[in-house]
Parts: sequence; C-alpha cells; structure tokens
Amino acid sequence: MKLHRNLVFAAVDALNLIFNEEKQADKVLKQVLKFDKRWGARDRGFIAETVYDIVRWKRLYSEIAEVKAPYSRPNLFRLFAVWATLRGITIPDWKQIEPVPTRRIKGKFDELSKIRKFRESIPDWMDSVGEEALGKQWDKELAALNQQAPVVLRANSLKTTPKELRNILADQDIDTKLVDAYPDAVQLLERKNVFTSQAFKNGFFEVQDASSQRVARYLDVTPGMRVVDTCAGAGGKTLHLAALMENKGQVIAMDIYEGKLKELKRRAKRAGAHNIETRVIDSTKVFKKLYGKADRVLIDAPCTGLGTIKRSPDLKWKLQPDFVQKVVDRQASLLASYSKMVKPGGKMVYATCSILPKENQEQIKAFLATEEGTNFTLVKDEKISPAKTGYDGFYMALLSRKA
Repeated sequence: MKLHRNLVFAAVDALNLIFNEEKQADKVLKQVLKFDKRWGARDRGFIAETVYDIVRWKRLYSEIAEVKAPYSRPNLFRLFAVWATLRGITIPDWKQIEPVPTRRIKGKFDELSKIRKFRESIPDWMDSVGEEALGKQWDKELAALNQQAPVVLRANSLKTTPKELRNILADQDIDTKLVDAYPDAVQLLERKNVFTSQAFKNGFFEVQDASSQRVARYLDVTPGMRVVDTCAGAGGKTLHLAALMENKGQVIAMDIYEGKLKELKRRAKRAGAHNIETRVIDSTKVFKKLYGKADRVLIDAPCTGLGTIKRSPDLKWKLQPDFVQKVVDRQASLLASYSKMVKPGGKMVYATCSILPKENQEQIKAFLATEEGTNFTLVKDEKISPAKTGYDGFYMALLSRKA
C-alpha cells in the first residue's frame, strides 16, 4: 500500500483532536472527512479505518512507541508508524516520521500481546472491573469488543420490508444480507456510506445495531397502545416502536435533551412515523402526569456503554472508574420514578448497552426488592453477548405490573 501524505496528515489531525482535546471520535471524523472534497470513498475509508484502529489500540501502540499523553505531533506520527509497521506497510521517507525500528516494534508487540490489558488495549481499572464481573468470559467479550462493528440497517416496516430493501439497495450498488433471528435487520457486506443513498433519504431504513433492534420487540407492543420511551435520545428505538405499532396509538418520546428530540422529529418525518409525540423532561411534572397511564414503558437507561466499544472505541479512554457507580445509582433512580408510569397490567422493559451485571440483572434484582418494585414481576430477561453474536452487548428485562 502506498501512503499519501495528505491522508496520513488528516488522520494525525483527527487523532490530535480525539486524544488531546478529548473530542468524540465519530464527530471528529465527520469534520476531518470534509477537509478535501476531492477525496474518494477509498481515501475516506483509509482515514476512518486508520483513526479508529489507532484509537482502539491506543494503549498497546503507545506502549510500543514509548509515548504518553498528552501526545505531541511527533508522538502521533510514532503511533501511526507502529500502526503501519504492524500491517506490513512500508513507511515513506518523510521528515515527520523518525526512522522506524521494524524488528523492535514487532518484538515488543509479541511480548505485550501476552498480557491482556495490553493485548486488548484497555485501562487497568476497566480490566479489573470486567474480570471481577465476568470471570473467564471477560477474555472472550473483550476480544469481540475489539473487532470492527458490522453496519446493520433496520428496514422501516412503515415503508418497506427487509427483502424489498435488499433489492432497492442492490440497485444502488450496496450489497447486503438478511440476518437470521433479527426480523428487521439487513447487514452490509462491505462498509459504505449509506446516508447518501436515495433509500435512506426516502426513509426506508435506519442504521441500528442488530442487538439494539431486539429492544423494541421485547416490549411486546401492539397497534393502539400508549407507549412511553423515557430516555428516547435521538429516537432509534422510538422509531422502531412506531413502526411495530403501524402508526396506530401513541408513542411518547421523552428526554432531558431538547436537541436530541429535535433530531428525533426530523428522523420521524423521514420515516413517515406519525404517532410520535416528543416531551422534554424539564421538571418531574412531565412524567408524573403519566403515572399509571401507560400500557408500555421503555427505560433504555443511561449506562457505561461497555457493550458498544466495538463501534465507539474512544469510550475506553473516556470512561472513568467512578462513573460506574454513578450510573448504577442513576439507573436505580430512573427505575423507581419511571416505573410508576406503567398502568396495572401493563409492561415495562429496562435495557442497557452494557455487559456488567451490576447495571443489568443485579439492578433489576435490587429494583424488585424496593417498595415500587414489589408491584412488578420479572417476566423474562436476556443478556446479549458480543462474543456470541458479533453485535453490541445488551441487556433487556421485561417486567409486568401486577393488575
């Protein structure tokens, strides 16, 4: 592979923003990929893949390159040189890149690969937390979480079917496959920017990981119900609920961030979802008005996001040890408040994109032991393992309120 100076420099610029200015990786890439309109799909692919790889393996590469944060520009080029060397790419004779000791880099890689925290490139505290929570399974989950995430679409059943969507995308030179046991899922065979496709503009699909697509179905909704999505965000699961309800009934999408709900409105318009109403949670009155009035309630709770590291590798470096307990406390508080919206005989799903038991089954066990929790029974729950599925890690619990 021949390296092009402008592409390598763009990748280094992106790494500087992510590592030194703590900007979000996906947002940085959107910004950097606009630097030069002449870049084609392959050029953009090179920048994105390089940046995500170096972010994913930051600790391992830093150890090999013998550099530490904050990273100077020469440090970032050293990280790039390690990345390229381990891929067998010949390093050009540029003044920005020091002479590269190829044999020493490969030797150090082999040596560090024997130690899990370096091999899987994670902070010490995260390795300890994961091992304590999951035991031997932690090794398998970590290895899976360090693989590149597949691109999965959810066919919008208000406008098309997965089979029809495959044909539509094939006409636009996007090859896909159906995914067993995921009724709405269509997976790309090769990474492409699907957001520029006519099918996306027509609202035929949303990009949504296969594991995430299981959550709305778990809620067991039917047309005509009143359903509340309490932590809707930009509405991936809200839109799925609206589609499953065939635009009949009411989906109330709530969030503390007004900007996210505005994005949801734009997405709903494109998707042709007309039964969604957004409400900003700017006081407790917003959800207290709904106590005892919802057929179904979804609590897609804030969490560590440990199950999504394959698509957000920078999360490894952003999470802090004290955040785990903070988020567990927040989840308990939301369960206590939002569960009151479920009417007698109604159902609720609690979901996270984490693989830590304390955010998942332990959280539900603790809730059921509370005063509010005694009104509910656990119908079923499910842990989705990245190691077993190749998709994000998730947890879902379906609870029924006693009549």
